[in-house]
Amino acid sequence: MPDVKSLIRKLKVGETLCFSGVIFTARDQAHKRLVAVLKNKNKLPIDLRGAIIYYCGPTKTPKGKVIGSCGPTTSSRMDSFAPTLLKSGVLGMIGKGRRAPEVVQAIKKYKGVYFLTYAGCGALLAKYVQKAKPVAYPELGPEAIYKLEVKNFPLIVGIDSKGRNVYGAH
Repeated sequence: MPDVKSLIRKLKVGETLCFSGVIFTARDQAHKRLVAVLKNKNKLPIDLRGAIIYYCGPTKTPKGKVIGSCGPTTSSRMDSFAPTLLKSGVLGMIGKGRRAPEVVQAIKKYKGVYFLTYAGCGALLAKYVQKAKPVAYPELGPEAIYKLEVKNFPLIVGIDSKGRNVYGAH
């Protein structure tokens, strides 16, 4: 079975796929903390090597559900943190919208990928989540890092490992 890194390198901009596996949610405050930990050379609360980070802050989980609404947030808010996280081993990011040129360059350099998913469809996307568990920074509430186990989560390759961008050149 091929490893995830080699599969990511084969993806092409604009391709769609249904992902099954583990993704971690993280938004602004969690990113800020992760980068601070890396800069101070301390141990991270989760292993980022090979991780896929979903720019998402789930809403409160309704009774009988696995997770609340969990749609993507605007990716550009994480642009200042993304190159550091890619360097530390993150393989993929999921969000919505354009990325800064520095992020596109880091995706190319570290052979990562940026996925898009459906904006405005958080309730629908929640249906693809099989399990959800906070794994770091629970005091941040919806901005805590959650480990999500997803099945057939819909993704579009927004920027592939060669830096080809669905939004065109900057």
